[in-house]
Formats: sequence, C-alpha cells, structure tokens
Amino acid sequence: MIDMASAHTSPAGPRPGLRERKKIQTRQAIRRAAYRLFADQGYDATPVERIAETAEVSTSTVFRYFPTKEDIVLTDEYDEAMAAGIRDRPLDEPPVSSLRRVLIDMARQLTEDERAEMLTRLTLIRQVPALRARMGEGMAKTGTLLGEVLAERSGRSPEDLEVRVLVGAVLGALQEAVFHSFDHHRVDAMEDDIDRALGMLARGLPL
Repeated sequence: MIDMASAHTSPAGPRPGLRERKKIQTRQAIRRAAYRLFADQGYDATPVERIAETAEVSTSTVFRYFPTKEDIVLTDEYDEAMAAGIRDRPLDEPPVSSLRRVLIDMARQLTEDERAEMLTRLTLIRQVPALRARMGEGMAKTGTLLGEVLAERSGRSPEDLEVRVLVGAVLGALQEAVFHSFDHHRVDAMEDDIDRALGMLARGLPL
C-alpha cells in the first residue's frame, strides 16, 4: 500500500515478536539506504547491489524482502496493522466508520520521521513512471486483504459485489486523500484529508 510507511500495530494489538521486529528493522534499513541513494544519484541510476552495500546486507537479502526495486518504495507494514485495527472495532459499526476510525488513528500515530519518509515515497511515485506502473499491483493486494477482513465481519464472501465495491471505493478515496495532502503540502495533517474523504464516502458522496 502506498499511503503510509509505518510499522505500527493497532493500539490494542500485541507487540510484534523479536523475530518480526528484526525483519521490520532490516526492511527499514534497506528502505532508508535506498532513499539516501535515490536522493543522491536518482532512482534509475541506483542499482540494487549498491542499495545492499549501503544497507550492509547481501543483495539476496534485499530481494528476499523486496522482490523488485520498485517494491522498496511501494511496500510497507501498514496493511496487516490496518486489518488488525478493523478486527478490533465493534461488529455492529458500519464498515466505512470502522475504516475511517482505524486509518485516522494510524495516521495520527505517524512520527515526524515516518511522515518525512512518506513524503519521500510520494515524491518518488510522482517522479518515476516504473513506480506509478507498479502501484496498482500493491493496491490490489491491499484490496484483497481488506476484502477478506470485511467479509469476515459481514458474513459475506470476499467476492461479493457489495464487498468489492466497498473496498474499491475506500481505497480510491484513501489514495486521493493521500495525494491531495501531498499535492497541497499537507502531509503533516494527512489525517484531516483522510477524515474528509471517508466522511464524504459515508455520506453517499455528496458534492
């Protein structure tokens, strides 16, 4: 998912185990090394081998965590945290309300460093055609997970039309909110745009 680069768990969720924390730390070290190199010499001019050297890991380790160079920018630990947060919400709560609460809470938990990293990611996505081309694939994976969680809560199949339409609408609204924040230099207040976008969706998309 492209909207947040965060390793948070949901506020009520368990803390990741030592092994998972080490994986997260390795992923973050690779990302940060990549972002420094992209800033210095450009995305296209930075080979994965150089990223591995800067992060002090092997090239095979980079590919184990990120199958392609594009994945370094486009993937994060946000999806599972989002799913856990939704599962913690009351079952009788409307799905858009649950998503709105979870996403706003997670946005508010972002540190200054995480917001700065997000700004870097969004800048790269705007500038690099290969990243924009791959972004849809990442959103599809997020949509699959979100559909499964919403299906669990509603007793429906993830393939039900209503579930798929809801997932598509939410992801579209979320993406537009994130890029609106970026385009208007409001990354530090992204939760406000997320709130507005999902609130508009909950009201039936009035203009």
